[in-house]
Amino acid sequence: MTAEDGSLESPLEQLVQLLDLEEPEPDHFVGDPGEGEGRLFGGMVAAQCVVAAGRSVGDPARRLHSLHAYFLRTGHHESPLHLEVVRVRDGRSFTTRHVTARQDGEAIFNVTASFCLAEQGIAHQDPMPEAPPPEGLPDWEDERAKLPGSLPPMQSPIELRMVDPWTNERSPARQRSWMRVRGRLPEDPLVHAAMLVYATDRTLLGTAARPHGIPWDQRMNLSLDHAVWIHHPVRLDDWLLYASESPVAHGAHGLVLGAVFTRDGRRLASVAQEGLIRLRR
Repeated sequence: MTAEDGSLESPLEQLVQLLDLEEPEPDHFVGDPGEGEGRLFGGMVAAQCVVAAGRSVGDPARRLHSLHAYFLRTGHHESPLHLEVVRVRDGRSFTTRHVTARQDGEAIFNVTASFCLAEQGIAHQDPMPEAPPPEGLPDWEDERAKLPGSLPPMQSPIELRMVDPWTNERSPARQRSWMRVRGRLPEDPLVHAAMLVYATDRTLLGTAARPHGIPWDQRMNLSLDHAVWIHHPVRLDDWLLYASESPVAHGAHGLVLGAVFTRDGRRLASVAQEGLIRLRR
């Protein structure tokens, strides 16, 4: 849907359009970074890389099951992203792709993504953490805006409801949030997988900062790497619980582990990220 002036109506529609990459030549994709100020959100670059990798696979029966990525440089909104795909392996069960995102000739992000065919086999999982339902919980953007030095609430393509609201007081290195897209996504499973990767880059480093009581406006957060394992086919049009904990931090590096669950307790994905958390100079 578009407005009368031809502009896209919602942040979700704008993000979905950014995932519709151009392919001027085989295995070379071009992505629009979108409008904005400051540094580019790493989750958006990761999502575009997922789409580039998936389109080079070409077989919809092979779903994304894991990715391992490094944030190399901060991106910006002024130049297009060039996504270069390397076809590492095309096996009978697994397909591997390596994608490098470049901006202004510099590599800013790279990811290795693995796709696989569904098969029968062993299955188990730990139970989902207890959490109240999302209805009635505070919105993440509203809670963050209450902290000193924060920006006013912004309309995001992902709605987050905080089980453990933000605080500048010292608290355990654990966090639970409900998340879903603000609207409807296309039926394309690759788009849902890319949106999951986008969403899992949000809130994580705040988990590692909780035990230290560093106010929002006095710290700098920067993601260093990101890994996602997708255990079941993903849909983001219903509430998902995103639970994370930070078991260790040292030398300004914080490690965060996360898990994504459906409302009925099925674990859809696991996440790991290390980030840089520094006091602002």
